Amino acid sequence: MNWLKNAWYVAAFANELDGARVVARKLLGTAVVMLRHSDGRIAALEDTCPHRLMPLSAGRRVGDELQCGYHGMRFDVNGACTLAPGQTHIPPKACVRSFPLVQRHGLLWIWMGSQDRADARLIPDIRWNEHPEWTSSRGYHHVEVDFQLAIDNLMDLGHESWVHLRTIGQGEEECIPNYPVKVTVRGEGLIHAHREMPNIEAPPFFAMILNHSGRIDRWQTAVSLSPSICMTDVGIYPVDTAPEEAFRGHVLHLLTPESATTTHYFWAFARNKRLVDEELTQAVYQAVSQTFDEDAVILKMQQSQVEKYGAAVPRVAMRVDEAPIRTRRLLEALVKRETEDPGFIYRPELMIDDTTPPLAMAQARGAQ
Repeated sequence: MNWLKNAWYVAAFANELDGARVVARKLLGTAVVMLRHSDGRIAALEDTCPHRLMPLSAGRRVGDELQCGYHGMRFDVNGACTLAPGQTHIPPKACVRSFPLVQRHGLLWIWMGSQDRADARLIPDIRWNEHPEWTSSRGYHHVEVDFQLAIDNLMDLGHESWVHLRTIGQGEEECIPNYPVKVTVRGEGLIHAHREMPNIEAPPFFAMILNHSGRIDRWQTAVSLSPSICMTDVGIYPVDTAPEEAFRGHVLHLLTPESATTTHYFWAFARNKRLVDEELTQAVYQAVSQTFDEDAVILKMQQSQVEKYGAAVPRVAMRVDEAPIRTRRLLEALVKRETEDPGFIYRPELMIDDTTPPLAMAQARGAQ
């Protein structure tokens, strides 16, 4: 699989382990079970009992330990066996593989590669998910698609005019691909694709959050940070107002491969205004969920077609494909380096930069 192993991936939202909950997920093709110890420690273990390979998540939690539901063996948060019913001797090989797991920005990050290379300092700074100056609406989708196709979709926002007309898309008269996109490579695995759309009709979602039915100025920057983080930086404001006062959203798309054809899609829409408006928080959640439901339908069909025809996409490249193609090439280069050089460790940009609001639209109007 075209996966970078020595990297941090999102495994769960932090609150999924609240109380005594246990979460089981397949991540990068490996079954993992996660729990929080009563002393606050968090743990990720391979979800397989070393005895007869039963999933530990099919058993039960006993205090701070997991008990296999087949023969009652128990394992602590480090993966060590603490009880082997029927005998006092615990075989040395009766242990479960553990994975580094770190809580940061309201998320649980897992390292599926070489354990001795896990460095928490390499976790990207996506602070907006949990920051006093931003409020997030959060959700999760399980999508039946190769995660790279999902990233293609997020780096090519031109599809909004046909897939998302009920939420964030422009009609064909002002279709998004008609507005030029500027693609910039910012680092070894970081790409920005920026587009500005002045004086357009407000799509339904943006009209709702602005409480404004007139024309607006809009910018959006699709950001990809290899291997699996995307962000859409979007700003909207009524025409003839200042871009510095824009209603701004940082839409975090946190993609973790489950298998070759399925992906965990954790997301958050962080906004910079009306921070304590719970009604808006719920409305944003509903609208974003609907938007990603629409994406999921398209991506599932595309995955089926790719498998049917055995072909890479796009078959015919268009201008909207520049950012997705560049993003794929960056990741492929990183995977190649990791495969060929045992000592290579990818060091991503630590922050998906919080770019200042673009002034080009306001400047253009001032020159008229």
